Amino acid sequence: MSALFEPLTLRDITFPNRVWLAPMCQYSADTEGDDVGAPNDWHLSHLVSRAIGGAGLIITEASAVSPEGRITPADLGIWNDTQESKFADLVARIEAYGSVPGIQLAHAGRKASTTAPWAGGVSIPADEPLGWETIGPSAVAFGDYATPREATVDDIAKIVSDFVDAARRSLRAGFKVIEIHAAHGYLVHQFLSPASNLRTDEYGGDFAGRTKLLIDIVDAVREVWPAELPLFVRLSATDWLDDVQGLDAPSWTADQTVALASLLEDHGVDLIDVSTGGNARAKIPVGPGYQVPFAKRVSNETSVPAAAVGLITDPKQAEDIVASGEAVAVLLARELLRDPYWPRRAARELGAKIDPAVPPQYARAF
Repeated sequence: MSALFEPLTLRDITFPNRVWLAPMCQYSADTEGDDVGAPNDWHLSHLVSRAIGGAGLIITEASAVSPEGRITPADLGIWNDTQESKFADLVARIEAYGSVPGIQLAHAGRKASTTAPWAGGVSIPADEPLGWETIGPSAVAFGDYATPREATVDDIAKIVSDFVDAARRSLRAGFKVIEIHAAHGYLVHQFLSPASNLRTDEYGGDFAGRTKLLIDIVDAVREVWPAELPLFVRLSATDWLDDVQGLDAPSWTADQTVALASLLEDHGVDLIDVSTGGNARAKIPVGPGYQVPFAKRVSNETSVPAAAVGLITDPKQAEDIVASGEAVAVLLARELLRDPYWPRRAARELGAKIDPAVPPQYARAF
């Protein structure tokens, strides 16, 4: 038996295996016209091919809850009817091949209004046609990006409302999992970290203040997201500053992540998707499975399940992560870009039976 290919049930949803597609921005949505932010043929081909490849859960790229929440003008979003309708078609196609469809809801905050990475990944000025004003917890820029406007309490209330509206649309589109993006230096992570949150009101200062936005979003989304469907949160477990590199700087740390994970379970979160970094220009010691120890801490020190991501490339490596209890599932990103059929290859190497089954058109290859 293979732990990696055992089903996993969270609430009323059973994932056929524990090899999941991590959300990865494609920067390929239309930027003008009626289809701005809506999935198109590229997203359909990209995501459905990974369902055919056997991934047990397909999570869309970060999908913005508002136009100003996009990282780039070409990001997906789910703030209007056209986007909702296009997502519904995508969901139906993912489910047709036996994978569970999930959506990551996001707001980029101070890292918004930028060009795609292959176009330099630089800020687009707010006065340019495809640019807009960015906001953050404080008027503190990320590196050489534009300095954001400090969000008002009214701004924060709208952000929470936008996540709720996006959750409703996600439900109508047929998604079975929502993941709230609170990692990689985007808006919610910006509020969590004292490196970017200098506020002195109820949304800043101590741990309770800095985590309040995320808790508010989780509580509001859980009210409209059915009790039978799972809710995930992606966290960056560390900014890779003081707790890892010994730098004398305020930052988000692994200890705070463990404390927050335990708190989130009490608010109806079913799984923590454990990543790292993105909120500071830090030197990250990248290597095979380099983020797995952070997932292991959440798994071992709380009762909420954790999933691991980050340079997981080998079937035996992935099997060991799940079998040892370091995580209940692995999320593959770049490896599934290189090989959409990695889950089927891994099952063969591990001598495991994979579900979803191989489509009959491909059976001769397996």
